[in-house]
Amino acid sequence: MIRDAAGRYFASFVVQATDEPLPPADSEVGIDLGLTHFAVLSDGTKVAAPKFLRRAARTLKRLQQDLSRKQRGSQNRKKAVVTVARAHARVADTRRDWQHKLSTAIIRDNQAVFVEDLCVTGLGRTRLAKSVHDAGWASFTGMLEYKAVRYGRTFARVDRFFPSTRMCSDCGRINNKMTLNVRAWTCPCGSTHDRDVNAAINILAAGRAESLNACGAQVRPAPRREAGIHPHAAWRETPPIRAERSSRPWPHPPTNSELTSSLSHRSECGGRVSLGAAAGLS
Repeated sequence: MIRDAAGRYFASFVVQATDEPLPPADSEVGIDLGLTHFAVLSDGTKVAAPKFLRRAARTLKRLQQDLSRKQRGSQNRKKAVVTVARAHARVADTRRDWQHKLSTAIIRDNQAVFVEDLCVTGLGRTRLAKSVHDAGWASFTGMLEYKAVRYGRTFARVDRFFPSTRMCSDCGRINNKMTLNVRAWTCPCGSTHDRDVNAAINILAAGRAESLNACGAQVRPAPRREAGIHPHAAWRETPPIRAERSSRPWPHPPTNSELTSSLSHRSECGGRVSLGAAAGLS
């Protein structure tokens, strides 16, 4: 039994259930996630971004201002804190419910789902941080992943450095980088592409290629071992070397007269003089 900041109680318990896989589907889909459209599918379907946090920004701002006016330590401030927490929880719950419905529909209608492995942490440090966190890409892809495992579907992530936006889905040419305001572009081969739909098609093709590679031998070859580079090979072949004490006696320390004469000799020669060098230790 736990209680969150909004004053809601949650009880957790364990049940044993069996997941039945869904009937096989014929279609596969690649998904390009974005901010203007939350998801663009390779079949041309565009899902508008609901922007739950943006829609609730005015209400959250008013509640936060009311909270800041309350005296610290008072009962009214404690009530205002719970009110703000409930408003944020309502936004998070609405987003989670919407993502659950969308992810379930995608998994039910497609046998394989491929998405781009976005660096959400890095994008969260840019000027688009608020919109990125409002979209909730990480939670959505997590839902797709575990639902694919539960219902017998295939889920894979495409490398984040794959040029899905700049690559022509018809000829495979990789064009120059484009700014975010460019929503459509024309390839030199003559094909005109919608930016997001073209990226989704390329993600689908890359995901299929990766799944075909993974069906055979190892995708990443094991490191090759060559003779003489094993970390323990030299230890097995060469016996350890033990340091032995020399029978030659150590030189006696210089006297004051020898030290003075050595310093005067080196100063006349114009060289730099150090105490260790004058003592014969260099």
